[in-house]
Amino acid sequence: MLNILLQNPLAFFILFPGLLLSITIHEFAHALAADKLGDPTPRHQGRVTLNPLAHLDPLGTLMILLTNFGWGRPVEFDPYNLKNPTRDTALIALAGPVSNLVLALILSLILKVSVFPLEWMYMAGYLLIITNVSLAIFNLIPVYPLDGSKILSALLPPQTALEYEEFMHKYGFIVLLFLILPLVGGVSPASQLVSPIIRLVVRLLLGS
Repeated sequence: MLNILLQNPLAFFILFPGLLLSITIHEFAHALAADKLGDPTPRHQGRVTLNPLAHLDPLGTLMILLTNFGWGRPVEFDPYNLKNPTRDTALIALAGPVSNLVLALILSLILKVSVFPLEWMYMAGYLLIITNVSLAIFNLIPVYPLDGSKILSALLPPQTALEYEEFMHKYGFIVLLFLILPLVGGVSPASQLVSPIIRLVVRLLLGS
């Protein structure tokens, strides 16, 4: 992210706040979903809010600046407060990526129907669309602690899900680290995996 600041300050001051906003909306959606499904934990912890201070992790934000990869504060919830813990956990996990895709859709509609007098306004919308689509698709990778791991666990047979969760809790961070580290040609496996999907979704949203 700092290299973007040096090369294109305008892009940085659009992309960095936009990314923080996207993370805030993502975590808020998790909290709101848990609250609506019957668990008061996020509300008691002050997470059912769009205040970025409630959702941004200081280290995660710093890592965004230094490495272009970071995170927000995970939303805590108690499965025992949910009527259907397996299904509802998956819905809570899915709420984050869906919120980013909905925001990207809204922004794409604004870009299609609005005429912006300044080029940077269009660029801001375009970058925010890519940011939100990227955040959504990346989080759907089924590796702990990403949202996709909880979604996949809910879809697996109970015994398989248990074995998968045990493996991911032991080795998920190692697998994730392998996925995000740049390897051949300075491109990470995660980027190779999700970039075609991100490009496809952006094309569907913008029509080109």
